Amino acid sequence: MIVVAALALLGWLYLTLLHGGWWHTEPVLRRAAPENAPPLVAIIPARDEAPTIAAAIGSLLAQDYPGPFRVVLVDDESSDATASIARAQAGSARLAVLAGTPRPPGWAGKLWALQQGVAASDEELILLTDADIVHDPGHAASLLAAMRAHGLGMVSGMVALRCESAAERALIPAFVHFFQLLYPFRYVNDRRRRTAAAAGGTVLIRRDALRAAGGIEAIHGALIDDVALARALKPHAPVALLHAPLARSIRPYPSWRDIGRMIARSAYVQLGNSPLLLVGTLLGLAVVFLAPPALALFAHGLARWMGLAGWALMAATYLPSLRRYRRSFVWAPLLPLVALFYMGATLAAALAHHRGHGVQWKSRAYPNATRGGAA
Repeated sequence: MIVVAALALLGWLYLTLLHGGWWHTEPVLRRAAPENAPPLVAIIPARDEAPTIAAAIGSLLAQDYPGPFRVVLVDDESSDATASIARAQAGSARLAVLAGTPRPPGWAGKLWALQQGVAASDEELILLTDADIVHDPGHAASLLAAMRAHGLGMVSGMVALRCESAAERALIPAFVHFFQLLYPFRYVNDRRRRTAAAAGGTVLIRRDALRAAGGIEAIHGALIDDVALARALKPHAPVALLHAPLARSIRPYPSWRDIGRMIARSAYVQLGNSPLLLVGTLLGLAVVFLAPPALALFAHGLARWMGLAGWALMAATYLPSLRRYRRSFVWAPLLPLVALFYMGATLAAALAHHRGHGVQWKSRAYPNATRGGAA
């Protein structure tokens, strides 16, 4: 018991002090208004997005961008009214709606839609954004200002996620928190480090940098497409990942099951569909997230005090994420329960994969999905 307590406490001391300050909600995209902006195209891949597409397109057409700007929506064989809703707004000369063609073998659906949008445009700058993202009028200009200020090939923003239902309030702040743990923003933004990541909701990229990385085709089968894009690009041009308060997702996750499915979509893929990595990850998470409260509540003597210390550090690192989503500090000591939910979703994804079901997303099945591709 002392050994487990020591490992848990050492783990939290390392994560708190030596892991890139991952738990801070910095850096943040600041509002800015650059001049003489180059032409920019915003590309939206959309499949069955009728509830959100009008708001997403409207916010893009309202951008206060100081240069030529237009929007290309690629309808990825939607079975709902996505295309007709988008075309209803096509009175703007700045909006084009493309009918996507069937995806070739080996391509992920979203990436095939993006490929078609990139091929149908020639602007110097490309904003890749999702069909559920609503943008502040100054968002695109602020992304450009950050790109220019730091000489970047790509800048991505972690938008504010919807946090309204009971399940969202309990689980969504931790989603961003765990993402930061996997990919400390400071490491992503450090040109000397190999750590690379992006948040797919908003990615501003230079066309020449995308071309140097091999284009969308270089990651054509990736289901974790944002991270794959950052990894492909970083050897060729600097990248940055910021918190982006100037954009927000309006996609609802009303139930615990909805969020579980969202987590499961990429959780086992992130582990390379490896049973060995799964076991190691679950054991590591159990030691780091579950052992401290268990020791604090049920152990005695030194082990109990070490458990309390680890639990306190865990809760302290969670406070900035809770503040960002305007959640009470009371949620901080409950992070182990949230971690247990995420562990369960990861295990469920692994079981589904080994039963032959693979990843199910947007009415498509990817039975052999891996981090690098989707068969």
